[in-house]
Amino acid sequence: MSLALAAALGALVTAVAFVAARRRARSRAAPRSGVRIAFPFIGHCLSERALDAALRLAHAQSATLVPVFLAVVPLRLTLESALPRQSAQALDLLEAIEQRAARAGVPVDARIERGRTPRHALTEALRHERFGRIVVPAETRPGEGFSPADIAWLLERACEEVVVLRPARTVEPAASRPARGTIALGRAH
Repeated sequence: MSLALAAALGALVTAVAFVAARRRARSRAAPRSGVRIAFPFIGHCLSERALDAALRLAHAQSATLVPVFLAVVPLRLTLESALPRQSAQALDLLEAIEQRAARAGVPVDARIERGRTPRHALTEALRHERFGRIVVPAETRPGEGFSPADIAWLLERACEEVVVLRPARTVEPAASRPARGTIALGRAH
């Protein structure tokens, strides 16, 4: 009897392991919905609250998160000019976003878009790409998030659904660690 019980228990364990492995493989290969959620950002700080909301939306809809760093090119330079400081900031922030997205199981298709102003860069991104939604952080301090005027402009012009979140709090990057609720980078000197 104990031999039969051991064989049955072994078969049960094998079956459970097989089903669990198939579920894991299916969840990794789960078809994406084709929905793309834009997460445009400017400056050197990210709102964790807005990023978390964008990741939750993307996960719930099996969507791809498209973080878009909006690089502002000064008028004295051509739009194609190299922007080493902004590029370094963009890559560091995009890397942080990709790491968070990987932990959340959300695919990422990052972009850097250039323009004379954040609005111009965002206009270019919207002209080149199609999104199901746009998640933007509202400005709490100059240069960190989108101003009320920029948000009003976006609401008037975007065909996509727009989600605006006001960050809990952002701070100027310093040698010390960033405040809760932000992902910040130190300035290059």
